[in-house]
Amino acid sequence: MVVDQIRAATQDLLAALTPEQLKKISAPFDTPDHQVWTYLPGAVPGLPLTELTAAQEALVVRLLELVYSERGLADFRAVMAAEIIVRGLADPMEVAEIGGWAGSTVGGRYYLRVLGDPAGFEPWAWRLNGHHLALHVTLVDGAISFTPQFFGSNPAEVRTGPYAGRRFLAPEQDLARELLAALEPGQRELAIVAGTAPDDILTRHDPVADASLLHRGLAYGDMSADQRQLLSLLIGQYVGRAAGPIGLQTWQDITAHGIERLTFAWAGSTERGAAHYYSIAGPTFLAEYDNTQDNANHIHSVWRDLHNDWATDLLAAHYATGRH
Repeated sequence: MVVDQIRAATQDLLAALTPEQLKKISAPFDTPDHQVWTYLPGAVPGLPLTELTAAQEALVVRLLELVYSERGLADFRAVMAAEIIVRGLADPMEVAEIGGWAGSTVGGRYYLRVLGDPAGFEPWAWRLNGHHLALHVTLVDGAISFTPQFFGSNPAEVRTGPYAGRRFLAPEQDLARELLAALEPGQRELAIVAGTAPDDILTRHDPVADASLLHRGLAYGDMSADQRQLLSLLIGQYVGRAAGPIGLQTWQDITAHGIERLTFAWAGSTERGAAHYYSIAGPTFLAEYDNTQDNANHIHSVWRDLHNDWATDLLAAHYATGRH
């Protein structure tokens, strides 16, 4: 099972660390800052990737490969490549393969943390946090929670220099624009909820996502088959970052709670190059995308599970059965 593989990979990583590294990476599962996270630059609790040796990096890569799909890993690389370009640190092709963090400036901006004991029987978690990247994985009784999950990019598109024209997280924007363009006039009136985009995702890095902050927009159930297909593809940009079994479970949850109840809302300009925002929300699923900062060339995107962020539902079931 993938859960057992993730457990073994994490144990292998911890066994390869020095005592000083173990002190930085480890925390109790019930640590007071368990649900504290951010996508802003700056130090956060954990072991900086820059402090890993090449052999230790390989073990982190193994862990990522078990949890994320090939496209999820590509988005991971994209976040770091954009960070390198905007800060003029090095050739972004250096992160064409995951790794190479040891001693690097960019590696020092991302922190890995393990909460709880992966060798035990109680819930545990690991997370990778840093600028424009927040990955949270919680494991409870053979099940996995994959959110909150944040991917961002500055720039969204390189506009000058040797990498001009390179785009990051492009399908998240392109599919949303394609869906908006496919709507009939009456549908667009429902979907476009504001002429001005918010300056960031509305749920920010709140521990608990509040869906009431979002506008309703146009419902999946009120779309044509072709429009629904576009919305499904857009949702897939978020869910598809997860490894197959995890993504499949998410789709099953969305369907079980009524996919027709999902809504798509757009705010801001419909012109390319101008500030814009969209959200997709339903009974369990929430995704936000914002591109407004730095002359609309700075992406923030997030996927939240309204029931199971931080494994809330899984933990409730775990403690209710007395397995702890």
